[in-house]
Amino acid sequence: MICIMLCVFNKSPDFTDLPMHQICVYCASSPDIAQVYKDDATTLGRALATRGIELIYGGGSTGLMGHVADAVLAGGGRVTGIMPHFMQEREWGHKGVEQLHYVADMHERKKRFLVNTDAVIALPGGCGTLEELLEVITWKRLGLFEKPILIVNTNLFYDPLLAMLDRCIEEKFLTNAHREMWTVVNSANDVWPVLGL
Repeated sequence: MICIMLCVFNKSPDFTDLPMHQICVYCASSPDIAQVYKDDATTLGRALATRGIELIYGGGSTGLMGHVADAVLAGGGRVTGIMPHFMQEREWGHKGVEQLHYVADMHERKKRFLVNTDAVIALPGGCGTLEELLEVITWKRLGLFEKPILIVNTNLFYDPLLAMLDRCIEEKFLTNAHREMWTVVNSANDVWPVLGL
């Protein structure tokens, strides 16, 4: 017999009393994306540094990964990158990040992202970012992760995914209560009121 613990949400989540020491950010590594996404990543990184919150992320130096890490470092903040060994061999790691931890594979990387993390923020990204976001939502669905998950919908990027999640609810693959598992904001600046910061 397999026992699965399910999250039950009876009211809108209130995160304003939760401590925020570390936040994991999922985001793109592609350097070829529009400036609006880069600007929002930089805004998020500056705000993390200003609030004294450590960035936990994928360790990369390009794309939104590079922009958010650069902004935290420029603001005197703390950054921890987590990267599989094969990415180290390809020299994808951010040279300015002192706390760059190498792990065996992508599965271990994603588990390490969530250790001691006080919230997850998903900026726009490709298949890796989407996979990470849907996995952490699944973990929350199963009661394995109970912290805030924020989706930053810069430039309406996540609208198609949000429509798909709405359809999952409409078609009864999820319940309406499961909509409380994530919070959608329009920009990096909108993250902080949700977290009470």
